[in-house]
Amino acid sequence: MNENHPKIKFGKTGVLLINLGTPDSTNWWDIRKYLKEFLSDRRVIEVNPIIWQVILNLFILTFRPSKTAKAYKEIWMNDINKSPLRFYTEMQSKKLGEKMKDRKLYIDFAMRYGNPSIKSKIHKMQEQGCENLIIVPLYPQYAAATTATVCDEVYRTLMRMRWQPSLQIISHYESEPKYIEALKNSIEKKISEISWQPDLILASYHGIPQKYFDKGDPYHCYCQKTSRLLAESFKKIPIKTTFQSRFGPQAWLQPYTDKTLEKLPNEGTKNLLVICPGFASDCVETLEEISIQGKDSFLKSGGKNFDVVQCLNDNDDHMELLAHLINKYITR
Repeated sequence: MNENHPKIKFGKTGVLLINLGTPDSTNWWDIRKYLKEFLSDRRVIEVNPIIWQVILNLFILTFRPSKTAKAYKEIWMNDINKSPLRFYTEMQSKKLGEKMKDRKLYIDFAMRYGNPSIKSKIHKMQEQGCENLIIVPLYPQYAAATTATVCDEVYRTLMRMRWQPSLQIISHYESEPKYIEALKNSIEKKISEISWQPDLILASYHGIPQKYFDKGDPYHCYCQKTSRLLAESFKKIPIKTTFQSRFGPQAWLQPYTDKTLEKLPNEGTKNLLVICPGFASDCVETLEEISIQGKDSFLKSGGKNFDVVQCLNDNDDHMELLAHLINKYITR
């Protein structure tokens, strides 16, 4: 062997958990920076990019950061100066590493928007000798605006690498039995903690524009499949599917969560439990939009009791699910 040959690490398998992203702080400029990256993604906003950049920079990025900052301040973990999404994704990575330590994997996490970036973590994995890479987008139900844009960024990073790792992507797991079981267990745990019986369980998923579905995005079908399997597994209380977080004037997948919360009390549902199956970690959409805004709307409309099932976060069932998914790819 040439003594001058550089020392290179090799032979490892890396696992990268990837979630949507989070601002670095609740500072206006950090929020604006995060929103600019997120809303500049053409997978997320499918309109003429020239027109959209004018709208984005002149209007949205002038006014929306203040509103978004207020929402993040409601749920920010001030003691560690992290968003819940960042905290739980980091904990998922650490706990999964402990759970799978016998497999000698290098497990880490990244964010599609914000920090830590996908690019930085893939390069770090290569430096650690990862020749094989397993990407785990933390979106159970595939959508172009979530899973596909994660894949885009992974591909862009690999395109610039001289020595590319082999690549496997877990693109969706909406019907995985361990996922359905984890959701069922989380519902049962929450019901055991509250003193009232829900009339209905509302399964609220993040929405996408209706036109994305019309173009062939399978997301709506995957959400409905998860809800159907969950209802078959947990038959004690009816489950209704809705879609939240719509943005802009165009039609999104319906029924809308916010409108449904306003109508349910008048239709006889006074005691409501909400679960957000599409979110792997609690975040601003679950903790502020649903747990605060949604609760306020439901109670003001005549509801009596309202609660939200915690996301799977870093609980044992979730770690078991992720380890199971990864093991299937390792043994292929």
